[in-house]
Amino acid sequence: MKNSDKILSWAAELQSLAQAGLFYSKDNFDLERFQRIREISAEMLTVKTDLSFEKVQDIFCNETGYQTPKVDTRAAIFKDEKILLVQENDGRWAMPGGWCDFNLSPAENTIKEAKEEAGLDVVIDKVIAVQDREKHNFPSYIYNVVKILYLCTSKGGAFHENIETSASKYFAEDELPPMANEKCTAEQVKLCFKAHRAEFWQTQFD
Repeated sequence: MKNSDKILSWAAELQSLAQAGLFYSKDNFDLERFQRIREISAEMLTVKTDLSFEKVQDIFCNETGYQTPKVDTRAAIFKDEKILLVQENDGRWAMPGGWCDFNLSPAENTIKEAKEEAGLDVVIDKVIAVQDREKHNFPSYIYNVVKILYLCTSKGGAFHENIETSASKYFAEDELPPMANEKCTAEQVKLCFKAHRAEFWQTQFD
């Protein structure tokens, strides 16, 4: 691990410990110390990233309660032995998906994202994998993420350009376009191909 990555990892761990302390502690002096540790973690991240202190505080220090990973879900949709990818606004591609809304289950969120980003009505067939994002995607985030990949079947629909994606297209395994690796890597897509082709698939997990 690079030194810069270590510092980001340490800062994220300090943030998590500080947030747990702020949640569980009752002593005012302890609360003050944990708040300062949280501020230091944000200052470390400001130094090691191109984010402003205010931005780091907004995305890193505004949660309450015991800190847990965020959840990201992705839909693997196949047709004629090709997988559906959607084009991000920066031109790169990914499987339809995104952050899990607080009022939706992971499966419900996957169905919603497939409709919003690809215009398709899908049903969930099986769970392909449950992954620790840090082990599979890059660059690192300043918070932990659990990624759930679902094998889905399209029941109809059509793509409509929207604020998140500009196109959708089916790709063969050997013709994948430039991927939005922070969201979805070629390796993750190839794992979905394996699940699609398997007669019996055992869910992969970290």
